[in-house]
Amino acid sequence: MFLEKLASKGVTLAQLPIPVVRNEVERLVLSYAQQRQWFLWQMEPDGSAYNIPTALRFRGQLDLAALQRSFETLIQRHEALRTTIGEEDGQLLQVIHPCQPFELARQAVGTLDEGALQAQVALEVQQPFDLARGPLLRVKLLDLAQEEHVLVLTLHHIVADGWSMPLLIDELVSLYEGYSQGREVALAELPIQYADYAIWQRAWMDAGERERQLAYWMSQLGDDHPVLELPTDRPRPAQQSYRGQRINVDLGEALGLSLKQLVQRQGATAFMLLLASFQVLLHRYSGQADVRVGVPIANRNRVETERLIGFFVNTQVMRAAFDTQLTFSELLAQVRQRALAAQVHQDLPFEQLVDALQPERSLSHSPLFQVMYNHQTRVKGERRSLPGLEVESLPWRVHAAQFDLTLDTFEHEHGFSATLTFATDLFDAATIQQMATHWRNLLQGIVANPDQRVAELPLMDDTDRQHIVDGWNATQADYPGDTSIHQLIEAQVFATPDAPALVFGEHTLTYAQLNRRANQLAHKLREQGVGPDVLVGIAMERSLEMVIGLLGIVKAGGTYVPLDPEYPQDRLSYMFEDSGIPLLLTQSHLRETLPIPAGLRSLDLDGENLEGYSDANPNIDVAPLNLAYVIYTSGSTGRPKGAGNSHQALVNRLWWMQKAYGLDASDSVLQKTPFSFDVSVWEFFWPLMTGARLV
Repeated sequence: MFLEKLASKGVTLAQLPIPVVRNEVERLVLSYAQQRQWFLWQMEPDGSAYNIPTALRFRGQLDLAALQRSFETLIQRHEALRTTIGEEDGQLLQVIHPCQPFELARQAVGTLDEGALQAQVALEVQQPFDLARGPLLRVKLLDLAQEEHVLVLTLHHIVADGWSMPLLIDELVSLYEGYSQGREVALAELPIQYADYAIWQRAWMDAGERERQLAYWMSQLGDDHPVLELPTDRPRPAQQSYRGQRINVDLGEALGLSLKQLVQRQGATAFMLLLASFQVLLHRYSGQADVRVGVPIANRNRVETERLIGFFVNTQVMRAAFDTQLTFSELLAQVRQRALAAQVHQDLPFEQLVDALQPERSLSHSPLFQVMYNHQTRVKGERRSLPGLEVESLPWRVHAAQFDLTLDTFEHEHGFSATLTFATDLFDAATIQQMATHWRNLLQGIVANPDQRVAELPLMDDTDRQHIVDGWNATQADYPGDTSIHQLIEAQVFATPDAPALVFGEHTLTYAQLNRRANQLAHKLREQGVGPDVLVGIAMERSLEMVIGLLGIVKAGGTYVPLDPEYPQDRLSYMFEDSGIPLLLTQSHLRETLPIPAGLRSLDLDGENLEGYSDANPNIDVAPLNLAYVIYTSGSTGRPKGAGNSHQALVNRLWWMQKAYGLDASDSVLQKTPFSFDVSVWEFFWPLMTGARLV
């Protein structure tokens, strides 16, 4: 039907102009972008992430009648400003309303400081829209004083884009200037309306253009669509809240001039260079070799759409591939080639690409990319002088973020400025400030040597480097590094001999009792040839004897090797053989269950009579680097391996724990971890060196 209408107007598909056909079709379909916006709005109808706001400060004599008439003309001129979304027989439609009276909403707020004014503007901007009821243009005039006002304009993204708002302001100012002086204003006639574009877009895609452009993007992006995993301050929530903040990034005139000169030397554009630098930052932060960034494009490459308010902007996914040898110049060439190819394939609606690639969908992040980059040349904060009135853009704090992170760069005569908008669900402002600093450092490094490898470009400046390398590593602390673990326990025995040290069920041993029994065992072990770095196996159930056995081994200067009786026989057999222990401490009732190798000497602590042995400290000369224990790994990455730890390392760890948590005689420590895991070491020895109770 539509193609026949094109043919009847003498239009060929090769030329693809956009004809005026909205009055000739029964139903006004949504564009693909509008369709996605409707879907997002249904998911969060009370959200404001897709509101497009601006605020203007008026100083002087404001002609309210001229302002009212200017808006009436704009709404009559652009059908998008009087469009809502409807549904008929399950199909979504654009509903274009006839021009209705426009009432300029006003609110007297009085003199406000900057913070209060920002809050008032934010309150207006964050009000949700009802896409089915409209209107989708909201205007509020805040009266601060007789000759000072702030005009807050908010459009919903479904009827406008980033190009539309400056266009609306330009036409508003032109209309106001004429009407306030009592003359008519003739704006250039619009060749089409947005509904014409939406109809044409679908027809063009259906005529084969979708397949041509989709083939390119599918070849570029492949079948795997990784989520960019930046280090965040908080875990990613199950569903995005779209709450956000924005920080300004000052690049400085000197750096801006150097970047412009580098762009000329490299035969690229500022967009290409800054995008490449941003991708480097994301690569360095994430460690991922496949970095994908969303890039909005105006998608107004036809004369019919240049002066039209509507949702034309499209989104492309710019992919960068990194390896360890890649230089920045090589990356820039890669980005240049892909950016030029993307321009030739810029018309495929992003929504169509998502539908075709079908990435794993999640409410926690956007599909295909999670970070956006946008480059603009429009000057921000522009002032305009009208008869009797000064008009100035009013910046305000952003409270919404559509993506994890968005970098906006602005090119102007003296260089560049930038902002970073971030999801506050994920990041703190301080983190993003540091990221901005790292990006500036990268740019400085790129300017200094664009042929440097990406992996070697500087992220840190001298202050950061000193802080991280010197400051964070200034962890030197005094601790008894020449003292063995049992000597620390013996010192506690001397200090509190009668205090309870070990509790097991109804049985309690004081520090003195535990020490005497461990000493007797240590002398027995010395008789058996145990000394520094001699491995002694211990296979016992949780009991008083287990703790006496561990302490007795280290007091004899030996190294204990825990063998959990509950382990599978094959694992125990392997550990017996691999460790080569010459002696085993166990309990008599476990003998029949343990695969004890023939010829291995063993002692049953529950039946061994040690009364004839001295209960004095053995005072064995144990060096700081002698092993205190060897514990076998789980074997999840292969065969289990014995991992040893020295007295010095163990004392260092326990001394830090005591400084951090400060156990004393009032504390009890539950020994809950099987002694075949290293955490058990802290549970056994930490309380005994501090006067606490081991339970």
